[in-house]
Amino acid sequence: MSTTARTPLVKAELLEDGTLLRLLIDNPKGNVFTSVVMEQLASALDKHRDDPALRLVCLRGAGKHFSFGASVEEHRKDRVAAMLALFHELARDLAAYPVPVAALVEGRCLGGAFELVLCCHLVFATPSARFGCPEIKLGVFPPVLAALGAARLGGAVTERMILTGDELDAQQAHDTGLTAALFDGDDPDQALLDWYRERLRPLSGFALRQAVKAARRGSGTLEALEAPLTAFEGQYLDEVVASHDGNEGIEAFLARRPPQWRNA
Repeated sequence: MSTTARTPLVKAELLEDGTLLRLLIDNPKGNVFTSVVMEQLASALDKHRDDPALRLVCLRGAGKHFSFGASVEEHRKDRVAAMLALFHELARDLAAYPVPVAALVEGRCLGGAFELVLCCHLVFATPSARFGCPEIKLGVFPPVLAALGAARLGGAVTERMILTGDELDAQQAHDTGLTAALFDGDDPDQALLDWYRERLRPLSGFALRQAVKAARRGSGTLEALEAPLTAFEGQYLDEVVASHDGNEGIEAFLARRPPQWRNA
């Protein structure tokens, strides 16, 4: 992915003697994943991919919410193909990252943001966390959730989320097995550090990379993000983008008006 020098919307900080990389998404309001945010996130990940001491990457949203999701404006017909290609490349990069990537989620984690969280190796949440993909309400569907959801959440939960746009609260997400731990909302950064220092910091960085490679090969995660995701991306571009309702939902949302569906 190419990046352009722009205002930093992803702030990188190495902690714990360079063994922990925190990537803070700071794009007010709502930490929306625009193409610029995705490019900057990909660049930060690539910069530290080969750091031998690195044991964990943590994604965090600034403020009260992790992210409201991918830019709705970039879902418009003239921009969506480029956006999806960039987004799906980032999803694959996250899923194949050589050390564990964790998401620390507070507040809303919606749409494309939730799909990226599904690609992470570890998920942590506070009581305010809400996970969901409301795409069906915009007349579209979430390709990464369709490809990866069954493996990460279970088939029934995934189908309900795709078909209804229903959200999971922190406890429901934990009950599916998605989250590694629930932290209280007082100091989640410290709670993550405590978790990291107990479980990952003492480990060999080399052994951890080998374990990540083996775990991801065995889970089917990487395979789900190849041919199945490519097929869903094609369905989205060839069928949804070509439809009336797939565009009407996006335009209605941006205009803040009720959609006028034609069921076609």
